[in-house]
Amino acid sequence: MALEKLGDKLRGSLQRLFKATHIDAKLIDQITADIKKSLIAADVNIDLTNKLTETIKRRALAEKSSKLLTAREHTVNIVYDELVKFLGAEAGKLEIEKKPTKIVLQGLFGSGKTTTASKLAKYYKKKGLKVALVQTDTWRPAAFEQLQQLAEKINVPFYGIKGEKDPIKIIKKFEPDFDNFNVVILDTAGRDALNSELIKEIKAIKEAFRPDESLLVLSGDIGQTAFKQADTFKDAVGISGVILTKLDGTAKGGGALSACSATGAKVKFIGVGEHIEDFEEYKPKNFVSRLLGMGDLETLLKKAEEVMDKETAEELGKKFLKAEFTLTDVYKQMESVKKLGPLSQVVGMIPGMANAIPKELLEMQEDKMKNWKYIIDSCTIKERDNPDIIKTSRISRIAKGSGKSEQDVRDLIKQYNQMKKVMKQMGNPKQLKKLEKLMNMRGLKGMPGF
Repeated sequence: MALEKLGDKLRGSLQRLFKATHIDAKLIDQITADIKKSLIAADVNIDLTNKLTETIKRRALAEKSSKLLTAREHTVNIVYDELVKFLGAEAGKLEIEKKPTKIVLQGLFGSGKTTTASKLAKYYKKKGLKVALVQTDTWRPAAFEQLQQLAEKINVPFYGIKGEKDPIKIIKKFEPDFDNFNVVILDTAGRDALNSELIKEIKAIKEAFRPDESLLVLSGDIGQTAFKQADTFKDAVGISGVILTKLDGTAKGGGALSACSATGAKVKFIGVGEHIEDFEEYKPKNFVSRLLGMGDLETLLKKAEEVMDKETAEELGKKFLKAEFTLTDVYKQMESVKKLGPLSQVVGMIPGMANAIPKELLEMQEDKMKNWKYIIDSCTIKERDNPDIIKTSRISRIAKGSGKSEQDVRDLIKQYNQMKKVMKQMGNPKQLKKLEKLMNMRGLKGMPGF
């Protein structure tokens, strides 16, 4: 998950609330102090952090909870609301309203523009749009080859002229072809800094290309420096939004997100991993919900619908929430779930599950998933639909049939039962009623499966 360390610390802070028998000023002070430490550790600006935590403290002490929420739930909701405002408030949407919609990516060396171009192309291709990639980076060695290879990997048309030093000539040569596409994404050159040379080049490219969107690509590991970069690019060449990359493996991502928000630049997409699929729209409400361990069923179901039909996606969500899935269901969804991303990422999108299963177990489970199919293949239909009957003698037979150890079989059954137990706890009427209240407050009611 993006900003995993920050999410762990924020969830740890909120554990004080869940364990407390009484909420008073002292407890609120402790919680806000923990949140402040967590944000500063994520490289968030100290002044911004102070303002945020003071607002949380003031609201928590002054506001009374409604009849619908307990004092704990009300305080958690205040933390959620203020973090959403802090990290962007409203989502920065990018609408494809005309053909072609032209998007230019700009940024400094090392920001990840070329990889991001392919991720963005893949994102729109999955929506059924015709996409083309154009390479105008005439500075960086192998930039042409890199984007060409990425375009081939995702099977989208690629335009560029190897060895050409003038980006304008590249644009003019292929301009007649652009009308054949819904989306045309143009990758530009970078520099170590936004100097007069780069400013002149970007302005010339924009004049020739006439983009509908000018997106600044920023690396999440630059932290608070994102404020200066976003502000400088906005003033010098103009930007319509930001794409933040490398949010998965950096401690500074919180600084980058909050810095972009402070400039007023809307973050439209985030890169959350190394793979081309590890890319998503940035929706502050969903993002903060995941950080706090409240899940993100909207994104999970959207991802699920990309790898399976709508009815199957809805059925998957219902079975998980009602704890009615069997080993047969696990087997059927195995490949689909793998396409959704790392298991820890998927589980983190299910409300209440962020801390329910230890990360170490999830990491081990990821390695074992390849064995699961062999094990389930060796089960009878009766055993798949009713795993409770799988005892010692059956375990021995299944292990021999699958070519795996008896311990591997026991691990699968244990993990299955553990997930079942957690889901049953989540699925009781009181928990579902709380989940429904939270979804209503966050505008998720009525989405597929609910």
